[in-house]
Amino acid sequence: MSSRIPGFYKLPPSERLKRLEGHLGTEGIASYDDGLSLEAADLMVENVISTFSLPCAAAVNFLINGVERIVPMVVEEPSVVAAVSNMARLARATGGFRAESDPAHMIGQIQLMEVVDPDATVGRLTEALPRLRAEAQGVHPRLEARGGGLVELEVRSLCYREPDREEEHMVVLHVVLDVVDAMGANMINTLVEHLAPTVEAITGETVGLRILSNLADRRCSRAQVVLDPEQLATDEMEGQQVAERITAAWRFAWADPYRAATHNKGVMNGIDAVAIATGNDWRAIEAGAHAFCCRDGQYRPLTRWEWIEGRLHGSIEVPLQFGTVGGPIRVHPTVQANLRLLGASGAQELAAIAAAVGLAQNLGALKALATEGIQCGHMRMHARTVAATAGATPTEVGEVTLELVRARDFSVERARAVLAELRSR
Repeated sequence: MSSRIPGFYKLPPSERLKRLEGHLGTEGIASYDDGLSLEAADLMVENVISTFSLPCAAAVNFLINGVERIVPMVVEEPSVVAAVSNMARLARATGGFRAESDPAHMIGQIQLMEVVDPDATVGRLTEALPRLRAEAQGVHPRLEARGGGLVELEVRSLCYREPDREEEHMVVLHVVLDVVDAMGANMINTLVEHLAPTVEAITGETVGLRILSNLADRRCSRAQVVLDPEQLATDEMEGQQVAERITAAWRFAWADPYRAATHNKGVMNGIDAVAIATGNDWRAIEAGAHAFCCRDGQYRPLTRWEWIEGRLHGSIEVPLQFGTVGGPIRVHPTVQANLRLLGASGAQELAAIAAAVGLAQNLGALKALATEGIQCGHMRMHARTVAATAGATPTEVGEVTLELVRARDFSVERARAVLAELRSR
């Protein structure tokens, strides 16, 4: 079934849901009505008093690796879903997005504190790696049965050093675990805590922290898209000029961390929305992505945009620790329905799709910046919220919104004046 649904945004929510029934089935449709029960919420976190809703939307038009995808997104910011759907529509003409993900390899760290002789400690630990590998076997038998388990052990020597502070040497054991379709935090934490006493016994040193790292740089996802100039043209600007402005904006982000931070926020608008919709830890994903941006010593953009042989080429590489099993996924009915709608085969494919969404969102933001400016389109989407704030009923929101857009005045005061005029007719 195609993800290309012309006029989807014009339909009321109930009609949109009906259009997705072929992707979801009757039971899946019902999951969106029920949502998260208070009883289920009470099982997820402590001290529950209520549930809190956010808009759950469907981004349409995506073609990723030749497969039609309708992408669930949970986000409160106007223009995000519209932007990715529009950019996905443009990309269809040149084959859509290509995307891939590394295997789900997560890193756990066992820290040895205040090490007096780091070289000797590294040597003892390195010699004992076969023993540690053997001890790691069987800690997660069900994971190993699914093809996961220990991948690698790595010994690192670090030094804390700041002006006017005493140096502190430490040795860290990295434990790399293939967590298959899980996000993997609990699995990796269990394993490093299991190995920590043996590491202490081998080295004679004191173990400090033993916990996963959210810099999941062994678990990166990548996506690419190519666009022809005519796909980018507007009524006021030729496509090549739009593309050249997009690449110039990207170079600005590469050179300046102040710009790169906002550039990457736009990328994460897309990725985080997919993470929340699918029950994943968006905070861990954010932390890993931003740390990854600093790997050469300066904070850089997650994406790259270049004008090559008459076409705009975009790409992204980002560590994404997505899962399709465990956590809230098992108990949240809307998360289960969203995963069914998306149709990802597992965590690797889900992460690849999320990377493509992040790239699409970045393209939408850069295209807006290169042409009409970010605020114009953003405020057009925000106008409906302004109309509702002014007191417009669902049947009145459309007319109030149109007038706000026409006047380019998105204040609540203007909305109230429009509403008063509308009601006086």
